[in-house]
Amino acid sequence: MSESVSNRANGSRWANVVRPLRSRNYRLFFVGQGISLTGTWMQRTALLWLVGTMFPDEKTAAFWLGIVGFAGQIPAIVLTPLAGALADRWDRRRMLVAAQALAMLQSFVLAALTVTGGVEIWQIVVLSLWLGAVNAVEVPTRQSFVIEMVERPEDLTNAIALNSSIVNLGRLVGPAFGGVVTAMFGVGACFLLNGFSFLAVIIALLVMRIKPRRVQPSKKHVLQNLAEGLVYAFTFPPIRALLLIMALVSLVGVPYNSLLPAFGRHVLSCGPKGYGTLVAVAGVGALAGALYLASRSSVRGLGRIIVFAPALFGATLIGFSLNRSFALALLFMPLLGLGQMLLMASCNTVLQTIVDDDKRGRVMSFYSLSFMGVVPLGNLLAGFAAREIGSALTMAIGGTVCVLGAVDFYRRLPNLRALLHRIYVSKGIVPEVATGLQAAAEPSGTSNAGGPGAAPQGGHS
Repeated sequence: MSESVSNRANGSRWANVVRPLRSRNYRLFFVGQGISLTGTWMQRTALLWLVGTMFPDEKTAAFWLGIVGFAGQIPAIVLTPLAGALADRWDRRRMLVAAQALAMLQSFVLAALTVTGGVEIWQIVVLSLWLGAVNAVEVPTRQSFVIEMVERPEDLTNAIALNSSIVNLGRLVGPAFGGVVTAMFGVGACFLLNGFSFLAVIIALLVMRIKPRRVQPSKKHVLQNLAEGLVYAFTFPPIRALLLIMALVSLVGVPYNSLLPAFGRHVLSCGPKGYGTLVAVAGVGALAGALYLASRSSVRGLGRIIVFAPALFGATLIGFSLNRSFALALLFMPLLGLGQMLLMASCNTVLQTIVDDDKRGRVMSFYSLSFMGVVPLGNLLAGFAAREIGSALTMAIGGTVCVLGAVDFYRRLPNLRALLHRIYVSKGIVPEVATGLQAAAEPSGTSNAGGPGAAPQGGHS
């Protein structure tokens, strides 16, 4: 009997993973985005390797890698919140098509400069700013568009996690493929292939059948809408806590990615294929984390994962920074990818579950800002720190802070759970509600006036 129950449970888990693919629009997105993201990771790997090999010593290379990383994400600080407010007012699909077209153009320009042999570091910085501005609009718009692609509301949680698995499938395939292409044809070929890969997601978006989204006409200025979203997000402790733990890890931990080419070349003594392999195996861990979250049937219990993830990431980063063996580095990288993905996807899932629909774009823009806007600052600080104390010690300090952040979140978790429980009850996520206790539980869900789970206003529950 227990074996039968276990088999059914395992079958149910895998059914949860593929459940969002029942929606035609999401299937189109899954395929198109998967192809595009493979090209994106090819370009990202090739670009970092190009910058890392333009300078003769490790500290100078690490410094410019930090500058390029900073340039690629600093536009998010200004544009991401604005994009979130506009995504609540405009057609999200049209915004995505425009963003993908501009990203495709950037890849072709970068390819042309590289193939002709005239690429210089200042051009790379400018083009990184260009792509950063595009991503600042595209990411929060895409995050809030997921709900429009999924036909069944109960599939939303799994769709969010499956979306993360697409990113990491590209992260797994793209760097490995990019390393081979770079070694055989040069980095310019990676940039060119990435440009063509955007056609897949653009075509997928154009052939979707999207039901018109009812948007309440707003007489407020877009900046007023933005301020309203800020108050909504940062006065409710669970949303604020999720955004802050994401921002902390993004500031001190995630910038290890920008230091990795210099660390790989000068400390681990690996070439472009070795560097691509390091990034790819991190993608293995991240993909495993995304698939695990996609197999879950509920958001309940994600609080424990959000405590575990930054602790795992930080501890592994400390171990990685102390290591000098390429073979051992291959064992650390999947754990780094796993920890980072569990944190990002879990925070995303909880936020998408508890947020009011009419503020989804703005809250997801703050979520995007917690890594897209903070990582460039972290890259800049990591670049300066690495030039003074080396990339290894910089990583070790970042890992230690991540572990301390996990301890602080653990201390806050009981109070956050009590607030989230009210929302889960009002949305029917708590099992008791499904058995007829919803009416008795609803007053708790409406007691948090002004925050998520408040009484329905404007047609939103």
